[in-house]
Order: sequence, then structure tokens, then C-alpha cells
Amino acid sequence: MRIMGALLILAMVGSCGSRVTGEIGKACVASDRSAANPRLCSCIQQAANRHLNQRDQELAATFFADEELANDIKINDSRSADAFWERYREFTRTAQRSCR
Repeated sequence: MRIMGALLILAMVGSCGSRVTGEIGKACVASDRSAANPRLCSCIQQAANRHLNQRDQELAATFFADEELANDIKINDSRSADAFWERYREFTRTAQRSCR
């Protein structure tokens, strides 16, 4: 009976979503931001999954460590940078609305 109880508790804790996956989610957790926690970072990753492809996510994840890189891309005049920035802005809007 004790073993069943322990397994049930482990299953409940495991389902709480404390494991963060994805490039952006992992970068969020690893960042030194005080608000970063597994629940918030998982939510941000879910928003990224809706708006950014894998390549976009890899690039956006680097912004957590190098905020200047985001600015460099934002001011870049290339069509690909502009297209990425539009997708990124939509992702951030969704994350801001959904992840509190």
C-alpha cells in the first residue's frame, strides 16, 4: 500500500508540468530573470510553438542571453529578418496575453 501511495504522489508531481522543454523554454529557465519559473517558461514555450518554427525558436532562444542580438535583427533591413520579426512580435504578444 505504501508503494502505491508513493507512486501516486510521484505521478501527481510529475504531471505538474515542472519539466520545461523546447529551446525557448529552456533558455527562459536558464536566464537570470527573477520571474523565470517552470510554469511561466512552459507557457512561453507553448506560445513559441504556435508562432515560431524550430529555426525561429533557436534564434529567439539566444535573445535570453544576448538581448543586443534581438535589436540587431530588428533593425536589419532584409526581408527574412523582417519576416522573422513579424512572427516574433506575434509570439511575444501571445506570450504576454497568455503567460502571467
